[in-house]
Amino acid sequence: MHRELITFEVAGQIFALDIMSIREIRAWTPVTPMPRVPAYVAGVVNLRGTVLPVIDLAARLGWTPTEATPRHAIIVCQINGQSQGLIVDSVSDIVALDTDTLQPPPTTGQEDVTPFLEGLAAIEERMVMVIDLQALSASEDHAIAA
Repeated sequence: MHRELITFEVAGQIFALDIMSIREIRAWTPVTPMPRVPAYVAGVVNLRGTVLPVIDLAARLGWTPTEATPRHAIIVCQINGQSQGLIVDSVSDIVALDTDTLQPPPTTGQEDVTPFLEGLAAIEERMVMVIDLQALSASEDHAIAA
């Protein structure tokens, strides 16, 4: 069985999301910070009259927070019935993945990123980390727009 994924870059690494969970890809829009939210919640933006929480994916993965510039993008995803934005460095392309080639993430002792991964796949000579949106949002405390 094949899946279509959109690949993108965060902190120099290539990630992917299932195309069916993505609603749109937006150019960078400055966010409005919110008080008392986790550090990885960059803030909110106005998405055609709806308040959209925006997550700094690099910070959520435990890496250095993104210093967003106009070259960054926001991937709008549907997670648990709610739209959320993910700040990424750049969006690459759409790729087809044979689900049999998706391998589980290795256990390294450092569990910073691997709980958020559905698996790893070699696509066009690159190692791509496929994000598990359900796991990414499982422990989030940012239901600020719900």
